Amino acid sequence: MQNYDLDSSSGGFAAAIMAMILAALIPILIVAVITIVGKWKVYEKAGKPGWAALIPVYTWIVMLEIVGKPVWWVILFFIPCVNIVFIIWTLNLVSKSFGQSEGFTIGLILLSFIFWPILGFGSYQYLGPSAAEAGGLRPRDPFNSPNVNNNYQDPFSNNPPPPQA
Repeated sequence: MQNYDLDSSSGGFAAAIMAMILAALIPILIVAVITIVGKWKVYEKAGKPGWAALIPVYTWIVMLEIVGKPVWWVILFFIPCVNIVFIIWTLNLVSKSFGQSEGFTIGLILLSFIFWPILGFGSYQYLGPSAAEAGGLRPRDPFNSPNVNNNYQDPFSNNPPPPQA
């Protein structure tokens, strides 16, 4: 009678472990590639180099430039417990810079492999650093603002401005 117990010194055991590791690694790599491609497109929409999404620390520096925060915040990303707060804050400012709400921030945190490509390949436009903090979810129009005098004249044009309606 043969013994069919699994022996950890056998080649079959090593092959089974490698098969399980590969079975888990392939979906992880697919999710990582989808996230990086989406982040690449977001960086390009914001006028930054897309390849910055591939460099580990530089990606956070570029993201801080996109949201208009100081680069020294990168140091805060390496302090345990503090990093959670500042990474979530930065992701919230990224979504605000593209005119999105806190719900989109939650999506970037929990389902980044879905929401980075939505932000990158969707019709969302970069509104500038931290667009919500700078005055709302829409770009500021200096000519139709209630607090601005509408008697604007182009300094480089000799033509008189068109009459205001």
